[in-house]
Amino acid sequence: MVTGAAGSAGSGRSVPRLVIAAPSSGSGKTTVATGLMAALSARGFAVSPHKVGPDYIDPGYHALATGRAGRNLDAYLCGAELVAPLFAHGARGCDIAVVEGVMGLFDGAAGEGELASTAQVAKLLRAPVVLVVDASAQARSVAALVHGFVSWDPEVRVGGVILNKVASDRHEELLREALDSVGVPVMGVLRRAAQVETPSRHLGLVPVAERSGVAVEAVSAMAAQVDGGCDLSALVSLARSAGPLAGAAWDAGEALVSSPPPPLPVPTPGALPPDPLVGPGGPRPHAPDGLGGTPDGHPVVAVAGGAAFTFSYAEHAELLAAAGARVVTFDPLRDEELPEGTSGVVIGGGFPEVYASELSANEALRKRIAELAARGAPVAAECAGLLYLCRELDGMPMCGVLDASARMSERLTLGYRDAVAVGDSVLAPAGTRMRGHEFHRTVVEPGAGSSPAWGLRTPERRVEGFVEGGVHASYLHTHWASAPGVARRFVERCRTS
Repeated sequence: MVTGAAGSAGSGRSVPRLVIAAPSSGSGKTTVATGLMAALSARGFAVSPHKVGPDYIDPGYHALATGRAGRNLDAYLCGAELVAPLFAHGARGCDIAVVEGVMGLFDGAAGEGELASTAQVAKLLRAPVVLVVDASAQARSVAALVHGFVSWDPEVRVGGVILNKVASDRHEELLREALDSVGVPVMGVLRRAAQVETPSRHLGLVPVAERSGVAVEAVSAMAAQVDGGCDLSALVSLARSAGPLAGAAWDAGEALVSSPPPPLPVPTPGALPPDPLVGPGGPRPHAPDGLGGTPDGHPVVAVAGGAAFTFSYAEHAELLAAAGARVVTFDPLRDEELPEGTSGVVIGGGFPEVYASELSANEALRKRIAELAARGAPVAAECAGLLYLCRELDGMPMCGVLDASARMSERLTLGYRDAVAVGDSVLAPAGTRMRGHEFHRTVVEPGAGSSPAWGLRTPERRVEGFVEGGVHASYLHTHWASAPGVARRFVERCRTS
């Protein structure tokens, strides 16, 4: 019986690791990766969970399975040079790491070769790959499929196969017989099991935060299936064959030192959004009681959470804290006040369109956020945050910080983006280049303000988003580890606004 060993936790650079990949989306990567994480955790392993690509939802299931923050590894958003350091940072103190791939093994950023693919990340991590194959509609052909994936790129080491959705003992026998000629061991066989299916909607799986007890049951079912159908000893042995990584683990504090921010823009009264508390030409109000920082000089940055705002990279909060902020989470569905001492607000992605009526009903909090923005305090909003700051969402009142309306759309907007900051903002000076990702089925009208947040270079040239006073609102999801100065710039603005 394989179990975690006390005192075996790795430094991050040398931790045993596996990449769970597949020939295509829908093959069962999330079931296998999450189930493996949970099964190993149940046996005493400290498991470090990771996800290739920008996806926020799968890491929530990973966190539930392991009790640790799920972390993304994205060579497009952060650069290939940060993949191994970010991995080592997340894997510190762990016995083993499991990395769930994205799409098919060799699929990455459109038109960019292997960039941001699972294969590229596996090579950067010097990690063996376990290929999850949906065998539901094939028998002997599985050998040709696996052979192709094994031989396509000699630098990618496929060390094992897990057969998913196998119908019967006879079906399993045919599949194993076919794979004998390929030379890649079968490390697991999973039968069809409805109980491990997780519900989806317009942007993929339903996030863990929205499913509570149901999500726990789903993860437990995944763990039971993997534990019963996979050779955990063989998988752990394969993970231990990964080569050591060169270089140091990423550290938020060190990243800030090596990436100082440019000077802050000087806000002018004309750049501020209309202030509902004073008349035209009147003085800017002082911070309301309970707002403006803490006695120890650490500005409070309120980060939206709860079921409506589940999309956030763990490194963002770490960078804000390293820059001197006290990071406090609030739930726009339930909290009627911002955290005491709030000097700035970060509102990431999620599903406000699903909770529009509840968000709208919390008029007290909507008013507090509008007041904070009217003072010129920094507010950074991405995607769901953008919708929340609009005047309305699907006809229901939102914060009204932006003179724009948002609505659901049938059209999916999805893909990586090259972006340039059009003007100075609380996040970046004009001309700053960043890479981001869009993923939504909503439309904001107008799509950009008089001072847009970003000029997008791909897939077509356009401007989008809003910069108004201390507000930066955009559909673009960015990863601040690629530009740590963003966090310091935001915190400095919290101190001075």
